[in-house]
Amino acid sequence: MRTVPVDEINAQLVLDGLSGDTDYDVALPATFGIPDLVGAGVIQPLTSFAQMHEPPGFRDEILFTIGDTFDGEIYGFQCDGDTYVMFYNSLMMEDPAEQAAYSDRFGRALDVPSTWAELDQQMAFFHRPDHNTFGGALFRTPSYLAWEWWARFHSKGTWPFSEDFQPQLVSDAGISALEEMIRATEHLHPSVHSAGLFDNWQHYAKGNIYANIGWGGSQKYLNRADSKMRGNMRFGMLPCGGANPDLPGMPYFNWGWNYVVTTASKQPMVAYLFSLFASTSEMSTLSVQQRAGFLDPFRSEHYEDPVIQDIYSPEFLEVHEKSLKSSIPDLYIAKQGEYFGVLSEALDSALSGRTKPEDALKRVEVQWDILSLRAGREEQMFRWRELRAKYPDAARRSLQDLS
Repeated sequence: MRTVPVDEINAQLVLDGLSGDTDYDVALPATFGIPDLVGAGVIQPLTSFAQMHEPPGFRDEILFTIGDTFDGEIYGFQCDGDTYVMFYNSLMMEDPAEQAAYSDRFGRALDVPSTWAELDQQMAFFHRPDHNTFGGALFRTPSYLAWEWWARFHSKGTWPFSEDFQPQLVSDAGISALEEMIRATEHLHPSVHSAGLFDNWQHYAKGNIYANIGWGGSQKYLNRADSKMRGNMRFGMLPCGGANPDLPGMPYFNWGWNYVVTTASKQPMVAYLFSLFASTSEMSTLSVQQRAGFLDPFRSEHYEDPVIQDIYSPEFLEVHEKSLKSSIPDLYIAKQGEYFGVLSEALDSALSGRTKPEDALKRVEVQWDILSLRAGREEQMFRWRELRAKYPDAARRSLQDLS
């Protein structure tokens, strides 16, 4: 067995494969990295094994399976329901004095925000650093910040690429999403520029931050028996864009873990069967039930399990299940890591004030075009069209190409 830090699993899998140092059969990489792992030749397709051994309808109760396949082949088993969820400090939100002050100031009730603009307004309202109180803990590290922009951008009703795979970032939607992030950053805890996953949880657990963004793992940590935040949170799906009241929210599956079989495996059939066994209802429920574990609900039956309900709380699970059922996917195309790496670098430059938002996004489009040429534009266009078709119906109906 090999254990590596949470943010390094995919990279280590590639390094091991290229160096010939893969002495394991099964790996558990982040779902968003499967296209890159396929491109590097370090994981193998499981389609033929599935045709022989996978029971009919086995994946029907898995609420998100888009990331399991790439280029028409099955590569893994989704085993973690990492859809984004919003967290709100209910002690702040439900304080009568705060509710009255918010209502007087904005003419509306203080409640779980439905739009990004309302979320940003609430974070600004609660941001009082002189009193050691902060509006939010949303990530601003380069490796995580692109996910928020991706969600804000989609919520404005525009595809990131046209159907012909032309980038559409330098638009009102792209620029305003970035400008909103820049303004929102002024009302975040100062640690957000350096805090990784676990640091984020620790900061929010202190109880002096209003809003946060995270996953089931965040709730597992914050809902522990000894946590100050247990019972003191409200939950919401990702906000909608707000510019058009008819646009739905855009829940977003941006992480997740996936059982895969390495190309170096000397027993690939056994490795596949182990992954199949680990993904069954009974075994996956046991995995999600681990209070210190990293796997979150992803099958419909998980939400009815009393142990899982105690670990996460029924209130969280209600929002999580609804979000998981309607999540848009990450960018599951070849060179996903490079596309998002370019985006993250440009966003970080704009958020730090080194680059104007429009210039940052122009740079992304130029570099994305270069990446597309290297990967093969026709092939990427085909992959993108396939991915667009897998977006939830409500999302596809609301997303438009720019003319």
